[in-house]
Amino acid sequence: MNTEEMLRLKEMHIAPYIQLATALIGKRRQGGGNMFRHQIDTMAILIDYGYIDSVLLKASVVHDLLEDVPDFEPALMLCIDEESPDVYRLVLEVSRQPEESKAVFLSRVRTQGSYRAKVLKVADRISNMISLGFVMDVDFITRYTEETETYVFPIAQEVNPAMFEELKNLVESRRNLLRFCNF
Repeated sequence: MNTEEMLRLKEMHIAPYIQLATALIGKRRQGGGNMFRHQIDTMAILIDYGYIDSVLLKASVVHDLLEDVPDFEPALMLCIDEESPDVYRLVLEVSRQPEESKAVFLSRVRTQGSYRAKVLKVADRISNMISLGFVMDVDFITRYTEETETYVFPIAQEVNPAMFEELKNLVESRRNLLRFCNF
């Protein structure tokens, strides 16, 4: 990370978004841990890949609030700072609507999503695939790896070849685990 990137991170006021994300602390994940940690992991993945976009990073720490906290009040997010409306719009882009199947949702992100939404969805999926290593439900792992290959690989190829390679490796390792363990 160079000095300019460090200064851009220093100028971000991300703590209020992290505070909002604490509403996810009690939400368990199938792979263990909780949804709050997943939000932070997603942000870390973005930083690891060199994304220092303040709207993208802020959205990464709250990207599951609308889906996983039924009584969440969007007004809390919309009043944080001058970027709040952009952060909220990005979170909406990567949030599955109740009437959408997973396939329709992921297709929508791929065909209609902004560049930021696509990058965020890929970072989110990398985090999900990592935690999938702790899941023992064969049907879930099979479905999730197939879904990643079908819907998320094309998004990753479009936005970041290195992220695409990581996703490919994660899918392959999860499939190898299934073969090795004879689940």
